[in-house]
Amino acid sequence: MTHIPLTVSTLTIDTTDPERMAAFYGALLGWDVTTARGAPALAGPPDVGFGLRFAHAPYEKWGPNQMHPDLLPDSLEEQRETVERALAHGARHLDIGQGPEAENVVLADPEGNEVDVLEPGSNFLAGCPFYSSLAGDGLAEIGYFWRDALGWPLVWDQDGETAVQAPWGGPKITWGGDPVAPKLGKNRLHLDLAVVDSTPDGEVARLLALGATRTDVGCAGAVGLADPGGNELCVIG
Repeated sequence: MTHIPLTVSTLTIDTTDPERMAAFYGALLGWDVTTARGAPALAGPPDVGFGLRFAHAPYEKWGPNQMHPDLLPDSLEEQRETVERALAHGARHLDIGQGPEAENVVLADPEGNEVDVLEPGSNFLAGCPFYSSLAGDGLAEIGYFWRDALGWPLVWDQDGETAVQAPWGGPKITWGGDPVAPKLGKNRLHLDLAVVDSTPDGEVARLLALGATRTDVGCAGAVGLADPGGNELCVIG
């Protein structure tokens, strides 16, 4: 059996209005609203394996996020319905240079965070759930770090692009390689990692040995770290 030292507990999204954002994503994804570590949250389904958490933050979005979710519909009809549902609850279309021929639909949630509604039939994401991936900005070394941090297999490693996925499936976490946009402030999205078969101190020490650094990211009682690319994460005991 594969040893899993840490598991992804939640994806935390910083927001000026946690209740509104929880309501938006709850309606978009059909996930139940709950709480996690004192903040509004959504309970993710088993095929995703983690939830969403919305932490209050006073600052506005400073630029393109270093990470965004990809949603994978089963059909063009589901893609259209997903986009319409998002727009009805406060999203808007977002132009990131994709051009009029793009088959995916790029949206901004009510606070401007990017959400990509993909075209159905992606070979790369075949077998993934509707919440199919977290697409990140980072070099291959970031993918290797997360492979070792989570104990997840590296399922893609070509031309500087990398991806990891839990042994049981679920969403992929991907990094696009060069070029990497400069990081100008704290990420609005970060992963919360729960200790599975170790101790918080032991896991923090292991992640530091893998190249993480300590940072103050407001982890609400957890330990704040950053991966080698500066992307924040929290280790929860």
